[in-house]
Amino acid sequence: MIQLSKRLQALANLVDNCETVADVGTDHGYIPVYLVDCKKAKRAIAMDVNLGPLLRAKEHIEQYNMQKKIESRLSDGLSALKPKEAEIIVIAGMGGGLMMRILTQGKEIAKTARRLVLQPQSELMAFREFLYKNNYQIVAEDMVFEEGKYYPMLVVQNAKWELEKANRIVFQYGPLLLQQKHPVLQQYLLLQQEQKRKILLHLSEKSTENATNGKAKLEQELEDIENVLQLMQSLDNQIPHSK
Repeated sequence: MIQLSKRLQALANLVDNCETVADVGTDHGYIPVYLVDCKKAKRAIAMDVNLGPLLRAKEHIEQYNMQKKIESRLSDGLSALKPKEAEIIVIAGMGGGLMMRILTQGKEIAKTARRLVLQPQSELMAFREFLYKNNYQIVAEDMVFEEGKYYPMLVVQNAKWELEKANRIVFQYGPLLLQQKHPVLQQYLLLQQEQKRKILLHLSEKSTENATNGKAKLEQELEDIENVLQLMQSLDNQIPHSK
C-alpha cells in the first residue's frame, strides 16, 4: 500500500467509503491511489489543471495497476467533472482564495456531491465564512502539524450551516476544532500567542501611524487567542462571542 505523508493521511482519513471520489489538484495522484487501494473508493477521478502533475499521477496509477479504476483528467477546478459523477470530492493543497473560486465556478457540480473534503492552505477565516454564506455545513474537522507547518482540514456537506454563534473566532479557528479542544489547534494558538507578543513589544517602541494601527490589530488578535485558549482549558464547550 502507498505510504502517505502525515497531512495526506489525515486527509484520506476524512473520506468516507464511497463509489467514486474525485481529487481536484491531484498532483502526484497519491490520494486517489491510496483510497482505491484501501477500498475506501471503488473508483476515482484524478484531476489537475496542469499536464505535468497529471502525467506524474498517471505514472503512479500505472505503478499500482489501477488504470481500470482511476481515470485522470486535465481540468481547471471542477470543469471536467459531471454533476453527481463523484460522491465525494477532495480539494487540497491550494490557497483558500483559489478553492473559493473553484467552488463558485463549479457550484452546480460541487453541490451534487455527498461530501467535500477540503484542505485550504490560506485565508481560513474568509474560507469558512464563504462556506457559511454558501450553505456548506462543516461536519468534521482535523488539524495536523508536519514539517513546520499547520494544516487544518474539514469535511462539508450541502446543508444550511446551523451555527448558533457565527463570528470571526469561529471562522478563524473552526467550530469543531474549538469544540473538540483539538490539541494541534492549541499548540498552534500558543505559538501564535508567543509570536504576536514579540511583535507587539517591538511595535510598542515605535510611534508611527502604521505602528499604532498594527498594534491595535495585534491586540485584538491576541485577545481572540486568549479567549480561545481559556475556552479550551475550561470544561464548557461553548464558543465565545468576539467583539
